[in-house]
Amino acid sequence: MPNHSKQLTHPKYRPDIDGLRAIAVLSVVVFHSFPSLISAGFIGVDIFFVISGFLISGIIFSNLEHDRFSLVEFYRRRINRIFPALLLVLISSFAFGWFVLLADEYKQLGKHIVGGAGFFSNILLWRESGYFDNAAELKPLLHLWSLAIEEQFYIFWPLLLAFVWKRKWSFVAITATVAVVSFAVNIYTIGKDTTASFFLPAPRFWELMIGGLLAYIALHKPHLNSQHKNAQSILGVVLLAIGMLLINKERAFPGWWALLPTLGAFFIISAGQKAWFNNHVLSNRLFVWFGLISYPLYLWHWPVLSFAHIIESETPSFEIRFGCVVISILLAWLTFRLIEKPIRFGKHGSTNALAMIFLMLVTGSTGYLCFKKSGFDGVEGYGRIWQPEKSRYISYFENSLPEWKYFTFMEIPKKFRDECNFYDIHKYRIGQATRIPIPKIDNSCYTRNTAYKNSVFIWGDSHAQQLNSGLKNNLPDSWQILQVASSGCIPNPSATQSSATDYCDHSNWFALKTINETKPDVVIVAQNGSHTLEKFEEVAIKLKEMGVKKVVFTGPTPHWTTNLPKIVVRKLLVNTPRRTYIGIDHQVLKANLELQQNFQNSEARIFVNIIDLFCDQEGCLTYLGDDNKTGITTWDYGHLSPIASNYLAKNLLVNLIIDGR
Repeated sequence: MPNHSKQLTHPKYRPDIDGLRAIAVLSVVVFHSFPSLISAGFIGVDIFFVISGFLISGIIFSNLEHDRFSLVEFYRRRINRIFPALLLVLISSFAFGWFVLLADEYKQLGKHIVGGAGFFSNILLWRESGYFDNAAELKPLLHLWSLAIEEQFYIFWPLLLAFVWKRKWSFVAITATVAVVSFAVNIYTIGKDTTASFFLPAPRFWELMIGGLLAYIALHKPHLNSQHKNAQSILGVVLLAIGMLLINKERAFPGWWALLPTLGAFFIISAGQKAWFNNHVLSNRLFVWFGLISYPLYLWHWPVLSFAHIIESETPSFEIRFGCVVISILLAWLTFRLIEKPIRFGKHGSTNALAMIFLMLVTGSTGYLCFKKSGFDGVEGYGRIWQPEKSRYISYFENSLPEWKYFTFMEIPKKFRDECNFYDIHKYRIGQATRIPIPKIDNSCYTRNTAYKNSVFIWGDSHAQQLNSGLKNNLPDSWQILQVASSGCIPNPSATQSSATDYCDHSNWFALKTINETKPDVVIVAQNGSHTLEKFEEVAIKLKEMGVKKVVFTGPTPHWTTNLPKIVVRKLLVNTPRRTYIGIDHQVLKANLELQQNFQNSEARIFVNIIDLFCDQEGCLTYLGDDNKTGITTWDYGHLSPIASNYLAKNLLVNLIIDGR
């Protein structure tokens, strides 16, 4: 690789590309702040990928072809571009978290700082993802996954192109090959593991390669871009608009859907700055200004919103979220003017880069220490134990897998969490391994015992599992409890075949098989969400065909916007109210009311309104008995504790199972 000059040539500045950056970053910011306004705002990240692929590939192609490329100079520029604002956000998040985060939250932040400093946040988040993972809103550095993919591209792409150039292979051929292979990986993984398809670089690199192909066309076939520039620009806008309208979080994304924003960005960039839309809209001074601060704005907006969510213990009000956006824009502008520009464009570029590397190593090491020290839990000094009663309270509810300390403290036998939970063992068999130890399943959960006169079968997800404890304590001895409940798997009456690839399909198939073989008197169908009358009807018809005489459908439990113990420790610890609406998810209450009003009860089909049992005009129960720890009703966002499961069974479920009252 030649190194005749330390100065790399760059393409001519295009204000319309900064305007496109503005659209990308503002769509992401609005989506995160006001998701009801723009359900597909997250596709702004895909637009960024195309822009990065176009600009970086153009720089590398041009400098290699003119014998001016230097890896050292390339990486120096990348460091001075990426590191300053990122360091500021990482350090600020760490400092702010010291005062507002609980130990487990601070520990996780430390791990994510390591991922952010090492540019492998996407790998960490992929490995963290799972049924018991923290909500996205509780991870202040969640958004760094996309920056990690770009940095991985910056490492991989110039090395590959330098290797290709040395052997005089075709740039366009290698770019197209990487694009096709990566897109194929994307389509394959989207059907197998949507989380991997979203977070990992291999299923995402094709988006940057689209920009790379455009860079090659701009360098060697510019006439292709100039023939129909206005049509290209309009086509790009239409594709982006369609993507914004049709794509949402329920779509299998990226998959085929990601073609809309990526091709939209491709056509807009290809049109050039002289196209009418590019010249009159994207090159507008306001759009260009937002484009210039787009990188620090992307970095700042999510931590500000996330910390607001954590402090409020629920989705912040419109006014608070609007204030967060304003603060993020201000911080982004200050970062751009005072940090980013001086370091990126100032003198002593090599010295600055070395200093940035050193600071990043220190920041990453500090994050690692925070992680290893469990968020400095119990460390003396202002900030971490300034309210020790909070630390003592929250430590009682630590549910770090695989210990499940909460159940240990509550003196619940180990078999309570393993028994009849079909999910745990079969998830391992199908290859979706988590850190949960493989349990031994008691076959009595699936086999009818003639010593019992009657039987009830529990079918559903973890919100079905939670019913077992209370029913065991309150059903008459003549009743046997059967169960097939798999965490994260809602009942599906159409799962009539065993599956070797989808543990939910496999679990539901096994549930139906067991029901058919054991002929239970009553089936309880319970799940976390997706409660619809249409689905209830499908399940009821299927079970009636199988000879089940009574089906009990449970509605949702009261849902809290974050873990109930954390709401208590942040807002309600002193004189904890027995009932409150603070932190309650009112959307769940509304959906439950609609179910209650429209469900037609009969002897064969009964709807159980759990929320009516736990909530009244004063609010929803936070604890039962005399202790706000041992009596807590929900140990996370909505799973009932054993004492609450017992309360539900005793006061509602048992009567409905036995005689329908």
